[in-house]
Amino acid sequence: MNAAQSATRTQPGSTPTLSRRLAAYARTFQLEDAPADVIAAAKLCILDALGIGFASTTFEFAKRSAAGIVDVAGEGGHAVIGMDLRLPLRDAALLNGILIHGLDFDDTHLASVIHASASAVPVMLSEGARQRVTGRRALAAYLLAVEVDARIGQFAGGWWQKAGFHPTGMVGIFGATLAAAYLREASESALTHAQGLALSMAAGSMEFLEDGTWNKRFHPGWAASSAITAAALAAHGFASPDRAYEGRFGLFRSFLGAHAPDFAHDMLATWGDTWEMRNVAVKPYPVCHFNHACGDAALALRAEHGFELDEIESIIVRVHQNQMPVVCEPLAAKRRPQNEYDAKFSLPYFVAACLVRERFTLTELETASRTDTRILSLCDRTTCEQDAESAFPDYFSGAVEIVLRDGRRLTRREQVNRGTAARPLTSAEIERKFFANAQLVASYEQAAAVRDAVMVLDRAPDLSPLLQALAAS
Repeated sequence: MNAAQSATRTQPGSTPTLSRRLAAYARTFQLEDAPADVIAAAKLCILDALGIGFASTTFEFAKRSAAGIVDVAGEGGHAVIGMDLRLPLRDAALLNGILIHGLDFDDTHLASVIHASASAVPVMLSEGARQRVTGRRALAAYLLAVEVDARIGQFAGGWWQKAGFHPTGMVGIFGATLAAAYLREASESALTHAQGLALSMAAGSMEFLEDGTWNKRFHPGWAASSAITAAALAAHGFASPDRAYEGRFGLFRSFLGAHAPDFAHDMLATWGDTWEMRNVAVKPYPVCHFNHACGDAALALRAEHGFELDEIESIIVRVHQNQMPVVCEPLAAKRRPQNEYDAKFSLPYFVAACLVRERFTLTELETASRTDTRILSLCDRTTCEQDAESAFPDYFSGAVEIVLRDGRRLTRREQVNRGTAARPLTSAEIERKFFANAQLVASYEQAAAVRDAVMVLDRAPDLSPLLQALAAS
C-alpha cells in the first residue's frame, strides 16, 4: 500500500469523508445515468461557452493573455478556441478558460453563482484530447464537473462573495479536478487525493470589483489548469488531505470562518436524485447575471409606455441586499464605469443603457457607449434599493420603478430572470446566441461545424471533429 492509499484509509465504522464520497460517485459516473433533457442542456451550455470563446478573441484581453502564456509556455499540441495557436496541455486549458469567461457572458448556476462551464469545458477539451476519450466520456466529465461545483458552491449559503472570494475560482477547481481525474479513469484513491490537492490551489479574489481589472477572467482558466495538475499528481500517488471540505483547515472553514456551513447538513444529499444541470442559466446579456431581470423590466417599460428619455425624472432599481455590493456599490463609481468590466458589474449603467439603446449587446460595453451622455445622464438619475420581495438565491429577481416628470410612476418586476429553468432560453435562442458570438471571427461554415460536433458529442468516437472545428480558419 502506497502513502496515498494509507493516508486515505477510513477507520472501520467511520463515515466516509466528502472527498471520498465524491470520488466514489465519480468513479462510477456514466452519461447513461443522466436523463435526456440533462444531456441536451449540457450540450447547449458547451456550445454557448465555445461561442463566447470565439467572441473573446476580438478583445484586447485575449491577445494579451495569449501573448503572456506563449511567453512562458511556448507552443504545444492543444487547440485554443478561435485562435491560430496551439499550446501545451495546461496552458491551452488556462487560455480557453480565460476566453470562455472573459466576456462574463457564460452560463451561471444560480444558487451557487458559479460559472462551471468556464473551467469544465477547457478540461474536457485538453485532457479529453490527451486521453483520446470518446465524446460520450468527455460529455460525462463535463456534466460531472457541473454537478460537483453546484453542490459545493451552494453549500456555502451565499457567503463566498460576501467574504471576498469569487466562487467560480474557489469552487470551479474541484469539479474540474474530478473531471480531469475521471477522464484519466483514475482510481478512487486518486480521485480522493486530487481533491485534497485542489484545496491548496483554490483561488479567486473579488478585488477586481474595486478597479475593473482582469483578474476575474483568469480564475476559471487557473482552475482548469490546476485541476489537470492535481489529477496527474494524484494519479502518481501524491498524498493529500482526505478532508478537503469539512476539515479544520478545509475549504469552508479556511475561507468562510464563522460563516462556514453546518456539516450536520449533507452537501451531497441530493446526488442521484436532483440534477443541478437543470438549474444552470444561459445568459441573454453579456453582464453580471445579477443585472438581467432589471434590464428586462426596463426594456419592457420602455416598449409598453413609449416615454421619451427626457421625460424621466428618476429611476429606482431593486435587487436583493446580497447582490447590491457587487452591482450597486459604491454608487458614484457604478454611475461612471471606467472600462467595459466596470460596466458589466454596474446595475445603474446597465439599466440606463437598456433604456437609451433599447437593447444591450457587446456594443454597449464599448467606449462610445460608456461615454454616451444620454446614458450617463440616466445613470445620474438612477438609485438602487433593497428588494424585499426578491426570490434570491433561487432566482435573481429585479424590479424597476421609473418616475416621469408628469408624476407617473411606472413599475415592473421580473421575479424570475430569463435563462433559468423556470424561464429557459430555447435551444433556438441559445443557438442564435452561439452563431452571433462565433461569427464575430469565424465563418458560418466553421461555426456550423462546431455546432454540429457539439450536438453529436454523445455519439462521437473522439473529440477530433470538435477540436479541428475550433481552430482559427
